[in-house]
Amino acid sequence: MDYRRLTAAEVAQLERQGNRAEDWSRVLVADPFEAECVWNSTFEGEVRIGALAKGRVEHEGLSLAVGIYRSMLTDTLVGSQVAIHNVAMLSGYEIGDGVLLFNVEEMTASRSVDDWAWLEPMNENGGRRLLPFAGMTIGDAYLWARYRGRKTFMERLGQFTREAMTQGGERLGRVGEKAVVKNTKAVRNVVVCSCEGDASVVDGCVVLGDGVVGYGCRVEHGVMALRFLLGEHVHLEMGLRLNDTVVGDNSTLARCEVGNSIIFPAHEQHHNNSFLIAGLIMGQSNIAAGGTIGSNHNSRTADNELAAGRGFWPGLCCSFKHSSRFASYCLLAKGDYPAELDIKLPFALVNNNVSKEQLEVMPAYWWMYNMYAMDRNSKKFAKRDKRVRKAQHVEFDNLAPDTAEEMLRGIALLEQWMAASKGGEVLAEGMEKGCRRTVVLKAQEGLAAYRQMLLFYAMKRLTARYGEQLPPESLGQGERVEHWVNLGGQLVPQRDVEQLIADTESGAIDSWDAVHRRLDSLWEAYPEQCLQHAYHLLCLLAGTEHIDAAEWEEMLRQYAAVQQYVEQQKVVSRRKDDENPFRNMTYWDEAEREAVLG
Repeated sequence: MDYRRLTAAEVAQLERQGNRAEDWSRVLVADPFEAECVWNSTFEGEVRIGALAKGRVEHEGLSLAVGIYRSMLTDTLVGSQVAIHNVAMLSGYEIGDGVLLFNVEEMTASRSVDDWAWLEPMNENGGRRLLPFAGMTIGDAYLWARYRGRKTFMERLGQFTREAMTQGGERLGRVGEKAVVKNTKAVRNVVVCSCEGDASVVDGCVVLGDGVVGYGCRVEHGVMALRFLLGEHVHLEMGLRLNDTVVGDNSTLARCEVGNSIIFPAHEQHHNNSFLIAGLIMGQSNIAAGGTIGSNHNSRTADNELAAGRGFWPGLCCSFKHSSRFASYCLLAKGDYPAELDIKLPFALVNNNVSKEQLEVMPAYWWMYNMYAMDRNSKKFAKRDKRVRKAQHVEFDNLAPDTAEEMLRGIALLEQWMAASKGGEVLAEGMEKGCRRTVVLKAQEGLAAYRQMLLFYAMKRLTARYGEQLPPESLGQGERVEHWVNLGGQLVPQRDVEQLIADTESGAIDSWDAVHRRLDSLWEAYPEQCLQHAYHLLCLLAGTEHIDAAEWEEMLRQYAAVQQYVEQQKVVSRRKDDENPFRNMTYWDEAEREAVLG
């Protein structure tokens, strides 16, 4: 954009309208510039103002005149057709076109990267710290925080980040096009990503410091967030206290306290008595009321961690010891769990049985007793994905290569524990620290359920591509990929992650943009990788290297039977709620219930 100095006539008019400047020669404007759009404001340092012409900027019923009114601007770059009203201090920011700023006490940004605070996720001792920047994805944050043992890789990522933060211009603080910041106390060293059709909103007595607000986010109603990274379409509200945390796309946090964590996409936590500290939560998760996850450190220093796979769902009033680890889609019953946990069985129900002084784990609980929720979860996360850019790739299906491999490992463990039980009570090893018993409930049924789930997963993927035709034998070339890495929601074979790291260390990948291009290419390859994985899995289940026509026909028959089971169980599990007299007793009749619930 071309800027010019103000004319003498424009300066005179601005002063008549109550404006003052430390040095009018350092206030530059772009054409068209209508001086009638600037009233009762103060300018210090170098201020550049984009085109201003009479008009309105509107947001949810609030309509403000284009221009700068009753505000103080210092060393700021202002876009075109903005509405800046009652901003007590605006310093060091680049403000995009069409932005609305209203009733803001302070918006300030440092000019040096060294003055921006690093956030410390997953661990309170700072050993996984990283510096958020505009365009950083949840997968980027995970790569940087997780692979600490690769020193050269860490150095390269730090270098990439400095370059990414400074390449957009001399101002590090930015508010993107069409963003809205209103009725806000303080915004310090923050980037607000926003654009036409995907605007972000900051509203309602909010304090933000040293962080990045992703595209389409809403931060409102008393939130205090310090040292943070928000993905796309994150909603923070209702007095949330957030620090040193990465929050994944399509997540909602409210009324709670969250710190020193990395949270993958589609996380829900909105109860004023829930607490999450020093955790890695891999998305599609929900923290219920009363959860104190991270409050119970189990060493003399604040260096413990908790890691939970996709679908982590602790029930009411759950408390865990650090350090603990959970397989994907663990549902934990209400309870104060007394020792560290390592739950290796996916889709399991975990219960702290106080009366029997034992830990109980039921494998494949979701498949056996809550099929409606299992089916709904896969669909609802995709349906609720309102992102426009979708920079972070996400696998929403709960039956995917990562969970399939967890089930295979679960089958091996169940077979081992069942053999040791010799037909008696099945006891597990290594899932809880201490000398209490860990009892596996319904082990035989869980074993059969895992096999059903694996068949369903593999056949669903293959028939979606090939219908009832026999898949090509070429899918069986090479070895089955057993190890998958969840990079912020994107599933990547571990070998490809190792190659990405090696290429970064060697210089073949030389920027965050190059990292993203590699991840984009891996996402394009992912559907074919899933087909290969599904084919290998069927071969494993059938005990063969290649599937022939007869075996395929038998698998189609079994798949049809499992599909029928799935549909029946969805109805059965949902009917438990519909026919529950206690659930229905608050309604006068069925018509009222249907009007309320649908």
